[in-house]
Amino acid sequence: MRWTTGLACGMAAVGLIVPDAPADAQARKTPYYASISAGQARMRTGPGRNYPASWLYIRSGLPVKVIGIYKEWRKVEDPAGVEGWMQANLLTERRTAMVAGAEVALRDTPRAAGRVQYRAAPGVIGRISQCSAGWCWFDVKGRSGFVEAIHLWGVDPGEDVS
Repeated sequence: MRWTTGLACGMAAVGLIVPDAPADAQARKTPYYASISAGQARMRTGPGRNYPASWLYIRSGLPVKVIGIYKEWRKVEDPAGVEGWMQANLLTERRTAMVAGAEVALRDTPRAAGRVQYRAAPGVIGRISQCSAGWCWFDVKGRSGFVEAIHLWGVDPGEDVS
């Protein structure tokens, strides 16, 4: 089975009112990975609603790297390397990753000789867990298997994720 999907972003002129982020979200040390929790999330040029929106992400679950914190705002980098600011409550700590580069095999064991369960095309997003020794458990809407972490954007080489 193969999945395909593209990064869907662009500009929009719609209003979005969101509550403040919880205080404990301020304690996290950067950089760290998160994912977009909202169906629509604006990236802005600065940490405030008075800054212009540079992108409108319409892809819930898209992984982002949080590289800065200012009050309830997070400076993020997306898989394409675009940087900007998002409100913290548009993000979740739920770990996701995106297939980067070529198509990947989802295997039944964390080794290259493992049996292929599924295949995923570049741009496919899934939840990750159990990352260790260069492999992550990658779940795309219930279809899952182990993927080498080097083929995923949203996890650092050598990072352990539980």
